[in-house]
Formats: sequence, structure tokens, C-alpha cells
Amino acid sequence: MTSRTGFFVLSAALLLVSLICVGEGVQLIATGKPLGIGLGACAFVIPAIGVWFLRQTVRFGRASEQLARELEAEDGLPVDELRRTSGGRIDRASADEVFARRQTEAERSPGDWRVFFRLAVAYADAGDTPRARKTMQHAIKLHGSTVQIGSTK
Repeated sequence: MTSRTGFFVLSAALLLVSLICVGEGVQLIATGKPLGIGLGACAFVIPAIGVWFLRQTVRFGRASEQLARELEAEDGLPVDELRRTSGGRIDRASADEVFARRQTEAERSPGDWRVFFRLAVAYADAGDTPRARKTMQHAIKLHGSTVQIGSTK
């Protein structure tokens, strides 16, 4: 199963559970008892948080894809230069070498979203998903500020 398929399956499950939870919340509120009303109100909060998280994830994915499409149009996507083990896994030393180069590029060009996009890919290749996501969010933020600056000229 690809990550995109998994995302859609989990999103559908989240939405289904949210609908069930809201339905149960309505029934609890309809009892008219204070405890039922309180629990019913809580049953609305949990799905709201889940839907908010889903929305943020979709926005992040779309923005990341947009940056990738722009870099692809510019021929600026990072080239896969990583060595692999016989089992197909990325060689850790190779990922560390590429990461060191990408980090140096980011230090030299702190305002270039393209550099931070490539650094995020290097973080992901090195197995550091939380930093990859945070760096990609930074690249998205930088891209948004350059688009806004470019559109005001």
C-alpha cells in the first residue's frame, strides 16, 4: 500500500469515526441530563480536533507537492545520489554525506526555499522525519513570503 492510499484509508476511517462520535454526542445531549449534555459536548470536540489535524496534513501535503512541481519545472529537484545496501535500504553514511552538503547549502542561503526543500529531503533520507517535516514547513513558509514579495512588485 502506498503512503497516499494509506492516507486516504485512514482519512476515511477518521471521518467515519467522527460522524459516529457526533451522532452519539447528539443522542447524549438529547437525554437532557447534565452528565449526558456534558459528555455529548465533549463528543463534538474530539472529532473537531481530528478534522483540524486532517486539514493541516492535507494543506502540508499540497504545499509540499506544489514546491516539488516548481523545483521539477526548474530542474532543481534533488538527484538521488544515495548508495543503497543489497536489500535496497539507504546507506547511512551516504545519507549523512548528502545531508552535510545540504545543511551547508542551507547555511549559505538562509532565505532560499529551494535549499530548504532539498534539506528536508536529506533529513527524510537520513531517517529524521520530524526534522524533515519541520524543515519542509520552513521551506513552505519561505516560498510563501517570496511569492508575496514577488507579487507586490
